Amino acid sequence: MIDVLLGLQWGDEGKGKIVDHLALQYDIIARFQGGPNAGHTLYVDGKKVVLRTIPSGVFHSHCLNLIGNGVVIDPVSLQQEIEQLIPLRPDVVSRLFVAHRAHLILPTHRALDAASEAAKGVDKIGSTLKGIGPAYMDKTGRNGLRVGDILSKDFRAKYDKLAQKHIQMLGQYTHKIEWEQWEQPFFEACDYLRSLQIVNSEYWLDGHLNDGKRVLAEGAQGSMLDIDYGTYPFVTSSNTIAAGVCNGLGVAPSRVGEVYGITKAYCTRVGGGPFPTELDDETGEELRRVGNEFGAVTGRSRRCGWIDLVALRYAVMLSGVTKLIITKTDVLDSFNPIKAAVAYIADGKETKELPYDLCDVEIVPVYETFAGWDKPISACTTYEETPQVFRDYCRFVENYLGTKIAYISNGTGRDQLLHIS
Repeated sequence: MIDVLLGLQWGDEGKGKIVDHLALQYDIIARFQGGPNAGHTLYVDGKKVVLRTIPSGVFHSHCLNLIGNGVVIDPVSLQQEIEQLIPLRPDVVSRLFVAHRAHLILPTHRALDAASEAAKGVDKIGSTLKGIGPAYMDKTGRNGLRVGDILSKDFRAKYDKLAQKHIQMLGQYTHKIEWEQWEQPFFEACDYLRSLQIVNSEYWLDGHLNDGKRVLAEGAQGSMLDIDYGTYPFVTSSNTIAAGVCNGLGVAPSRVGEVYGITKAYCTRVGGGPFPTELDDETGEELRRVGNEFGAVTGRSRRCGWIDLVALRYAVMLSGVTKLIITKTDVLDSFNPIKAAVAYIADGKETKELPYDLCDVEIVPVYETFAGWDKPISACTTYEETPQVFRDYCRFVENYLGTKIAYISNGTGRDQLLHIS
């Protein structure tokens, strides 16, 4: 079977740490969507490591790691990431596999991303400017280049044809990007990419599954950024929910087993877009400070607010989450009271359903208030040690969402994870 792990909010839920922990139970970790805008943060031997494209099982010597066909790859970024990891895990390349069908991010994709975002002015969607959106547009427009293309003797001609199309598109924008400087590093990185283990990943994965290997599919970003079901148009360019696993790895739905869904104990969001429970006040600033809410890849400060159970239940429903994981509970140690949105007043009417378009309706969250806990969650080594008021809060969340909590993360350390039996 292939189990799934994904974020249930707007990304940054702490997926890297959880995959790193769960990897002990799996033979293969497979990324199924997204690109180098993902920032999965791990703390290994006291050192902070940010993974952008490589699956988070890389620090476990028994794990094979697959970059699936649903991922878009920047060869330069991937090479840099591998070279950063080699001193920590010299065997990283021998355990890394790349899908033939994964699409490439070209220098001109990055240029189009930057020019398009600049042209939006105040309507910016908060792109990370890494070329991911334009790369996915070429994929669906049937123009893209794939990893397998770098093995073709005609690769340079294919590249030039697509780049010329992008250059014509760039002529429509007043904001000019000096993208030519990125070409030489791109082709050098493509040479490096050719040296990696490039595989027909759907057959590769099917063979391992038939041999009884356990696979964990690792998602990037978060469910509320899903291209179909997120807060459109302020979304990413891929399917971030569990359904994306089948397309992103080439596996049948019948292969999917457990679905782990991760949420913070509060909410954050990077960039533009609706955020019903955002706190633009001292409480929001305190959440940002205590939670160190700054992007692992971009460094951008994150918008902060109370947990949104309306949006969370929607995400749980979409992916059929079987095991819930709540991270950063320790951040709330110093807050009293604590709030959770349990409904919206949308255009004057109360609802527990996520509106079709959060951008065009006035949303006022309806909060349930909980007492803070008198003992730091970060000091607990088992769930049973946590304060009763905290356990009552967890029970309320479980009942509202209709799914059980499996783990509570109570700190940044790899061992700060409380299992709930």
